[in-house]
Amino acid sequence: MSPGSAAAVALCAIGGLGGAVQAAIMGRFGERIGVVEAFAFSTLVTAAISLGALLVARQSLAAYAEGLRSPAWLWTAALMSAVIVAGLTFAAPRIGTTATIAILVAGNLVMAAAIDQFGWFGLDRIPLAWPRVAGLVLLAVGAALTLWRR
Repeated sequence: MSPGSAAAVALCAIGGLGGAVQAAIMGRFGERIGVVEAFAFSTLVTAAISLGALLVARQSLAAYAEGLRSPAWLWTAALMSAVIVAGLTFAAPRIGTTATIAILVAGNLVMAAAIDQFGWFGLDRIPLAWPRVAGLVLLAVGAALTLWRR
């Protein structure tokens, strides 16, 4: 494995751990000040952190202008981030962190399989063979089981 691939795997693993922590904390934050309010505040703090990181890494705000010149469909990634954070904030206190993350991951994997299958967004096509379908079904069943409470 190349150093870049190893770093990518590590960053994804850390992100996975952070996602569960984020769901739990955002759920509590939403209970404290309101779902929309917690979402808005969190997004503002994220924007400030991102701005600081951009200034430290690039000593410029030119990336914002470059983003504005990019096709608008690429901006939908920000919409997807908003849907994820709002969903975590709303769902975690209602169905629990485990079920929230399980359903989120199952949804991620189903959409990822469709993106791979059809090569959407200019990515390479990766056929959806029966082992992948079986894995997706098992993940969906697992996610559904996390909703069960004694």
